[in-house]
Parts: sequence; structure tokens; C-alpha cells
Amino acid sequence: MKSIAALQKRVTPWSDGLEPSDAELDAIEWEMPLLLAEVDLLDAEIAVLDRTPSQLDERRIRRARRKALAVRRMLTNQAAAASLPGGAA
Repeated sequence: MKSIAALQKRVTPWSDGLEPSDAELDAIEWEMPLLLAEVDLLDAEIAVLDRTPSQLDERRIRRARRKALAVRRMLTNQAAAASLPGGAA
């Protein structure tokens, strides 16, 4: 069997820094509230895939959707405030 390890370097050059950079980790940490809110929404939607949603299920989905939208709005506002000159909002 022929090994393709030698060709791999042309396709994806090996880098010593395979870990995410500090900037990437900061971006992940900044987005973490949104990621967690979207996971909650996904959990609520998955729970009703194989059955008709009850009123409680519908409230859980609505609550999770509102939470995800609120977190997205908060992060968008923070990003907009950070991009304004002088830090003015």
C-alpha cells in the first residue's frame, strides 16, 4: 500500500502551532453565551422531534429562542459599541 504522508505536506502544510491562538480563544470565550443559548434551543427542539409538542414543550422552545435572540442582540450591541471611536455608544 502506498502512503500519502509525503503528499499531505503539499495539501496541508504542517504547523508547529496547532493549538488555537489567544485571539481565537478570546473570540470563542466571547461567543460562549450564544453557543450555550443555541445548545439549549437545539435541546428543546430535539426533545420534540418524535412526538407532538405539549404546551410545556412549546414554552420551553419559545423561552430558548428568546434567550438565544437576546444573547445575540447583546453581543451585536457590544461589538457595535467596541467599533465606535472613543468607545461611545
